[in-house]
Amino acid sequence: MKIILASASPRRRELLKQIVEDFEIIPASGEENADKSLPPENIVCALAENKCGEVFKKNPEAAVIGCDTIVYFNGKVLGKPVSKQEAETTLRLLSGKTHSVYTGVCVRSPYKSLTCFCRTEVEFNELSEKFIKEYVNGGSPMDKAGCYGIQDGGVVKNYSGSYSNVVGLPVPLVEKMLKEVLER
Repeated sequence: MKIILASASPRRRELLKQIVEDFEIIPASGEENADKSLPPENIVCALAENKCGEVFKKNPEAAVIGCDTIVYFNGKVLGKPVSKQEAETTLRLLSGKTHSVYTGVCVRSPYKSLTCFCRTEVEFNELSEKFIKEYVNGGSPMDKAGCYGIQDGGVVKNYSGSYSNVVGLPVPLVEKMLKEVLER
């Protein structure tokens, strides 16, 4: 059965290659809307289901994987920054503190649909103003929830849970879900 990743993220593409040799990329194009007052696991699951459902509707014979990742800190969702200033503010906010990263995953085939989430706790290093400015000017934070990549040096001090979840695709969870939805 054809497998489709409903995401344009190059990081998700690389992670999925660890468990699936051959798949297509068909990014969902709809709005990423969810009620931000819901618990974070509900937010990411709703967003993942929306992305997966949109692509599955046009490809009902395939297995489709939809994902969404958020950073959650002090009761707030920290998404992708809209400006360098917002990225700097977010990095200052997270500096030296611990936050949660949630990824919702929806995997759907003609036989079954599953939705799950993964949560990882991430502790930041104390970030200097110089580091924050250079990091933001380098561009890496601008397309990432929470304004950072765990794979970028100097930002993350420690984490508890799935590393690949923080990158954007919890590989062990996706592998388990794929196996289950592909069974008749």
